[in-house]
Amino acid sequence: MNQPPHPQPNPAAGQPPGPPAAGWPQQGQPDGTSGGWPAPPPAGPGWSGPPPQGYPGGSGGGWSGPPPQGYPGGPAQLPPPWQPPAARRAKRIPEDQPFVARPSLRKRGLALGGLTLLIGLVIACPIGLAASSENGGAEILLAVPLIMFFFALVVGLQLWLVSSGGPVLAVGPAGLWIKTRPTRGQAIWLPWEAIDQIYRRRWGLEKMLCVRARDPRAGGDLGAFTALDAGMQQAFFGTGFTATVNFADRSEQEIMAVVVRYSAGRCRVA
Repeated sequence: MNQPPHPQPNPAAGQPPGPPAAGWPQQGQPDGTSGGWPAPPPAGPGWSGPPPQGYPGGSGGGWSGPPPQGYPGGPAQLPPPWQPPAARRAKRIPEDQPFVARPSLRKRGLALGGLTLLIGLVIACPIGLAASSENGGAEILLAVPLIMFFFALVVGLQLWLVSSGGPVLAVGPAGLWIKTRPTRGQAIWLPWEAIDQIYRRRWGLEKMLCVRARDPRAGGDLGAFTALDAGMQQAFFGTGFTATVNFADRSEQEIMAVVVRYSAGRCRVA
């Protein structure tokens, strides 16, 4: 009698139970040591395990500090405001700049000498008429040379003060040197970024190049005598920083062309 290769199930006993599905623990194995899925976590108010690796504030190796400066959501960090270069001071305008303008004694001497002669003629004419009258005397004519001598002393003193003060203006690519007192050599260095406007203004025989600084305190600590001179120039020219353009050894057109070229639009030039 031939035997079947495999035992046949009994139809009366029903289908035998199959093997348990892998992944869930069987009865009698509470620790779940089978090779399937691990046991589900215990029920509780919420998950209290460690945060994932790299999460801010977690135990991973990720970054856990505050956001960097300027990062969206972090504190803003504004750049510092722009400040122009500081002004410098000197007892005399240095002559190391590309363009230097010096006082012209010839131009000023001719102008002041002509003015002195004109004043002498105006005074001498009535004195001469008075001396030629019947009641006049020749001794009154001595007043004319005395007056002329007084005016000559004033003119000579002014020429000496102007000539002993050194250059009146020095211009370079970074800025300019200009006097703070018209008759002395004290000067200040102003970068182009610190200058608001450069313009020309005439007063009597003098035509000045006027420099107005952006900061009105630029010449505030130059001394009492400088403050007095600067106050008088402020009343006449609108600023305390001036340089002559008609009594310099360079022409007015040359001075203004150099100022426009070196300023390069960094300040207003009129």
